[in-house]
Amino acid sequence: MANPYELIVVGGGPAGLAAACQAWEKGLRRILILERDSELGGILNQCIHSGFGLQRFREELTGPEYAGRFIEMLADTGVETSLDTMVLQIVPGEKGALHQVHAVSARDGYRVLETRAVVLAMGCRERTRGAISIPGERPSGIFTAGAAQRYLNIEGYMVGRRVVILGSGDIGLIMARRMTLEGAKVLACVELMPYSGGLMRNIVQCLEDFDIPLYLSHTITDIKGHNRVEQVTVSKVGPDRRPIPDTEMVFDCDTVLLSVGLIPENELTRAAGARMDRRTNGAMVYENMETSIPGIFACGNVVHVHDLVDYVSAESERAGAAAAAYVQGQRAEENARTVELKNGDGVSYTVPQTVRADAAGRTVEVFFRVNRVTGPAAIAVRDADGNSLTGFRRAHLAPGEMEHILLPGDLVRGASGPVTIAIEEDKGGAAQ
Repeated sequence: MANPYELIVVGGGPAGLAAACQAWEKGLRRILILERDSELGGILNQCIHSGFGLQRFREELTGPEYAGRFIEMLADTGVETSLDTMVLQIVPGEKGALHQVHAVSARDGYRVLETRAVVLAMGCRERTRGAISIPGERPSGIFTAGAAQRYLNIEGYMVGRRVVILGSGDIGLIMARRMTLEGAKVLACVELMPYSGGLMRNIVQCLEDFDIPLYLSHTITDIKGHNRVEQVTVSKVGPDRRPIPDTEMVFDCDTVLLSVGLIPENELTRAAGARMDRRTNGAMVYENMETSIPGIFACGNVVHVHDLVDYVSAESERAGAAAAAYVQGQRAEENARTVELKNGDGVSYTVPQTVRADAAGRTVEVFFRVNRVTGPAAIAVRDADGNSLTGFRRAHLAPGEMEHILLPGDLVRGASGPVTIAIEEDKGGAAQ
């Protein structure tokens, strides 16, 4: 290719839009966004409820409004977009050579595009019924919550009238409210874990405000119906997550919505050879969101599942700025000293997983999720010998809400080994 791109962004959702806008602002001029949908905006286009942008824009926006802000910003740049385009493969260039992005579309056919840097922003997908092995028949009327959201909010189809929701992730909670507002009867929201997987504000606004019961430590143990769902059986589960006999409840319903987790969309990432993190199902990244492949960056839900799109945008702008710096020659040394961030007690994972000591600025922003609900607790940061480096107080912690802290850059640079982030509960602040 005579004139390769400086940056190709895979995905035109909130992550890809923010990364491309920031890369343009930092001086790149040959930027291309590849998006498989027919419109930019990603999943936000079907999220017509409000609650977006409170941190970023200091006002309450719907999903399409939030996406529209970034689409307008993109329109003020010269960033190219290619919609209805599927990326099939990314072939990393060796030792600073150009990366290749293989893409196909009805308009342009099969193309092999060359670029100096890549930002992966493919988002995530929903876990389906097949992934959780619910017993019972296989009738129609079983949807993931996101699929139901698209049918209702974009296509205009009512997916059911009497609904049971399995899982209490944010999409499931929001769909409980949405189905109720459209005239359906949501009979119950059923959650396997002893705590909800969604934000507290969504539990209040979507369930409690509409008197929808939430059954914690319960799951669906049977689905009945030949052509269409007719009944579901819900059972209580013990600490081992196994159903307890004689605790069954039967609901007469015609629809089951599944909100049982999101999985980062990383087939391209794996095929390219980037190191993956089994805890997040996303790529392992450095403090600037660069993957283990030089010149390939990742951001947003493709790295780890976020709770707020405001965090996605901020993280993606960091990736876009880092990609611009890479193209402009500001690259990390091949054997730069690194500090590993490890998750300790109560913490499920950390992002980034590794920090280049010399690249750490004044602060290093670290995102993570906890694996249990706590009352007052401390986020403890310790060195390899267990010595306390710093700490952060929290009045409440829950797995459904992502946490983030700012580590002083000097602390990271001075670490002689791995740094562990763990939760230390106050006496009397036991898990609820």
